[in-house]
Amino acid sequence: MIISKKVSITRIISGTGRHFLFDLVTCVLTFFVFSRFQAFGIELPVLIPSVLGTALAFFIGFNNNQAYDRWWEARKIWGALVNDSRTWARQVLFFYKDKPEMSKVAIDRHIAFVYALKENLRDSNAKEYLKYLSEEDQAYIANESNKPNAILSIQTRELNEAYNNGEIDGFKFLELNKMLVNFCNEMGKSERISNTVFPTTYNYYTSIFIWVFIVTVTAVASQSVGILSIAVGTLIGYVFLTTHKIGQSLLNPFEEIPTGIPITQISRTIEINMLQTRKETVLPPVIESIDGEFIM
Repeated sequence: MIISKKVSITRIISGTGRHFLFDLVTCVLTFFVFSRFQAFGIELPVLIPSVLGTALAFFIGFNNNQAYDRWWEARKIWGALVNDSRTWARQVLFFYKDKPEMSKVAIDRHIAFVYALKENLRDSNAKEYLKYLSEEDQAYIANESNKPNAILSIQTRELNEAYNNGEIDGFKFLELNKMLVNFCNEMGKSERISNTVFPTTYNYYTSIFIWVFIVTVTAVASQSVGILSIAVGTLIGYVFLTTHKIGQSLLNPFEEIPTGIPITQISRTIEINMLQTRKETVLPPVIESIDGEFIM
């Protein structure tokens, strides 16, 4: 996630440089090709780029709104996961006050759940969660395709056994089970966003129409300003291409890219918070930003 309030020129060039070059080449070719048609008295009406530009503005606006909605929903889900994780740590710490080993295992297992979920969403094979699971738990989830869900199953089984053995009462059972349900909901919502592909037709046709728009703008402008139409078409095209690219960069919020949700940093924050809840002194380092611009 980008955290810098300043816009880096380097990042702008690296992110949109290729589009700018294609835009410039397209405008140059359009000008020289259309100048030949002008020699035969062929002209394009101004109405064409006007109508097309208006339609594109609505199309790009819709795409970007939907992309931001996906990104913001993902951020809210992981914000809720942070809050519920802290609540879980406090509850197990005090509900299992006479059973410190049980609270330690419950907290460790939840940290493993968070890391397993992060790795699922980013299709990673780091297996950071293993260090917080016992050998028995590792064996239990070994053949499971959905590791975080399997970890929640272990948590539920242990919670049910604690209730049946009289180690917690009905009220504590309901409160802890409520947290497990919340974790499952947050996992499911994250997976829904990650697994739902944004309709490709929107991006495909929007990209095609932008290039058609760039060609028509350059052609129409050449009728009045001549070779300067190359600069006009390039500038207007660059604005539309860049605006469209901004929306595309938000479509997959869990990808490990600068504009994605910083679930690595959030996972580490949860880990540190939960370890501090039980007064651990040896803590993992905080995830730092990259060049002060973004954090993963």
